[in-house]
Amino acid sequence: MRKYRALPVALLAALALTACQNGTGTKDEGAAHPEPASATVPATQPTGSDSNGQDEHGTAGGSGAGDTQARGTQAAQAGRKSAKDAKGAAAARVLCNGSNTTVTAQPVRRPVNHMLLTVKNTGSKTCDLTYYPTLRFDEMQWAPQPIEDSQPQAVTTLAPGESGYAGVSLSAADGSGEWGTTGRKLTVGFQGYTPNSDGGPSAVPALPAKGVYYDSTLKVTYWLRDMDDALSY
Repeated sequence: MRKYRALPVALLAALALTACQNGTGTKDEGAAHPEPASATVPATQPTGSDSNGQDEHGTAGGSGAGDTQARGTQAAQAGRKSAKDAKGAAAARVLCNGSNTTVTAQPVRRPVNHMLLTVKNTGSKTCDLTYYPTLRFDEMQWAPQPIEDSQPQAVTTLAPGESGYAGVSLSAADGSGEWGTTGRKLTVGFQGYTPNSDGGPSAVPALPAKGVYYDSTLKVTYWLRDMDDALSY
């Protein structure tokens, strides 16, 4: 039998190293070494919010809230403008009186025993004809009463150049009136924004040369925009 001698340990180590370098050695097929997790994998975000803590619908919701706020701001601005315009319009209006109008007094054929008062705005501002004219013939000591059925729903307002009217029932058609007399001079007074208050300078329209006959039934309408309405009472 052949006898084998044990190879020295150093020689065995050298042979193993040579085999690994030449690719002829046995490779370790054991468990693979785990690789570190990729740094590019995004962290899981909580559903419903972004990294800034906003709701995923926050953009739409914020936009809706912004639109609502904008509309509210616009409405408030429009309201302030309307109030300012209304205040400005009110400030631009004045009372109609003898200083900014011309007044005429003209007896009419029909209705019988009636006279028409016409007031024309000759000023540069819109004016209000409030309530009814206060009439005084000569030195008359009593005030004719208004025809309440003629009261309009709103104050008669005249723009520059426009006219308003009042009808005057001078005497009873059936002769039932008392103290009949002829007036030679007529003073037309204007009221303020409260009944029977002073509305400014009066007017003294010319009367026919023969004067105007009137009696105790003398009455006057409220100031109206339409001439036919003024003569319908």
